[in-house]
Amino acid sequence: MVTGVVRHEPAAPTRAQTLAPGARIDAHRHDEHQIAYAGTGVVAVTTDAGTWFAPGTRAIWVPAGTVHAHRAYGRLDLHLVGLPADDNPLGLDVPTVLAVSPLLRELIRAYTAAPDDTGAERRRLRAVLRDQLRASPQQPLRLPAASDPRLASVCSLLDADPADPRTLADLGAATNTSARTLSRLFRAEFGMTFPQWRTQVRLYHALRMLADGAPVTAVAHRCGWSSPSAFIDVFRRAFGSTPGAHHRAP
Repeated sequence: MVTGVVRHEPAAPTRAQTLAPGARIDAHRHDEHQIAYAGTGVVAVTTDAGTWFAPGTRAIWVPAGTVHAHRAYGRLDLHLVGLPADDNPLGLDVPTVLAVSPLLRELIRAYTAAPDDTGAERRRLRAVLRDQLRASPQQPLRLPAASDPRLASVCSLLDADPADPRTLADLGAATNTSARTLSRLFRAEFGMTFPQWRTQVRLYHALRMLADGAPVTAVAHRCGWSSPSAFIDVFRRAFGSTPGAHHRAP
């Protein structure tokens, strides 16, 4: 949840910057749209509605006017692309994680390398970048914030220990809530089932640990997968690459 003083920055900057592990950009909002991309490390964007997270194969779309904060996991090479409020190639009005193709990745890197350039070549680069954005598939990589205190209690338990093997009934017993009620709350508030949400939590923590240099086998164990191969399979389906490839990213 975003708390504290919220800065207002009318223009969403286009730039590349490096953030140390654990570094934050405090809550702020722009009058323009912004794309956040992690060249290395993992970027997390948090709003009152939840947290969106992305490694180098994904980017986060932040609509104009959204109060948000950034956090770095691992050494983060953060690339930010600002777009005017009337330039929304995705037609999205909520934060969204997007798949980043190799071409889109290089376009973002090139576009943020010289933010003060106003030449014709840069305008052509921007046009191709917008075309690639429009074609980018959306990805369900987020941890929504719970408003119901019963749901929040369960989420807090698994966020603290993603390897917790308890069933929804077990967690309900620990929080004095029936499994049926919790199941209904997961669908009503998050638009996903409990197993789907637990997978998101585990992937989020796995990315954080990999960015901090933890071995793949240790990450699989600490995040609750039955084996490294099971972890690798889920990770590949979610991010389009193996955790080993992510671990070795420059």
